Amino acid sequence: MKSSADIRTGVQETRQIEARTVALWRWGLLLALLVLWELGARLHWLDSYFFSSPTEILRTAGIQWRTGSLWRDIAYTGLSTLLGFLLGTVVGSVIGLLFWFSRRAALVAEPWLVVLNALPKLALAPVLVILFGIGFSSKVVLAFLMTVVVAAMSAWGGVKAVDPTLTTLMVSLGARRIQVFTHLVVPSSMPWIISGLRVNIALAMAGSIVGEFIASDRGLGRMIVYAGTTFDLKLVWVGVVVLSIVSILMYLGVVGLEKLLNRRWSQEQESDGRA
Repeated sequence: MKSSADIRTGVQETRQIEARTVALWRWGLLLALLVLWELGARLHWLDSYFFSSPTEILRTAGIQWRTGSLWRDIAYTGLSTLLGFLLGTVVGSVIGLLFWFSRRAALVAEPWLVVLNALPKLALAPVLVILFGIGFSSKVVLAFLMTVVVAAMSAWGGVKAVDPTLTTLMVSLGARRIQVFTHLVVPSSMPWIISGLRVNIALAMAGSIVGEFIASDRGLGRMIVYAGTTFDLKLVWVGVVVLSIVSILMYLGVVGLEKLLNRRWSQEQESDGRA
């Protein structure tokens, strides 16, 4: 009869094999897509003017990188996205958490949050560009507006999910409101806040790119618009591919941050339980 340690080892090995298989299929499908794309362009199954080819896209990207324009555009778009994401997540989370101190204010503000969340904020991009100019700040503001409401609603959802019996217990033991907030409300809301990070990074990227589409002097969005107006479709594909890679890297970074925060939150909860 197998011991519990042997069973755990077997489960871990099965999960590792499954993870390797999934990764192999993912990379295999990507490689197959690139090969078919290249063959299609070379054998004229696809119109190479409209669809280009992986080798031509790579060559054009190399030229743009050597001139210095590509990495500057990547840095511009990436920085505006990250700043808007961080500001929106922090400010929105703080607003949502502070609603705990006044449930009446939260109930008054909640319908407004729902309306603001449903509002097509990307439609306000021309107004924001006029207000803040075509420079860096308008892209950050748009990314911020795309994320702040979602973060506030996530944090408020966590606040509402706090067990009221625990709150009553802490108050009966002499805890002050600020102690209940810092030791119960904030830790209990962290999973809700963390779960919204993946959504927010995508929204922040969309806000930055749309801002660059409207008006900008640099950025990947500006590159795509400029290439489209000059009918340089190879450069359009460079912008699309590089933007996709940057989006994936940011998403993976947020996933790693989410795992780190979840691990630290679990460890703190375990240490508080032992205490």
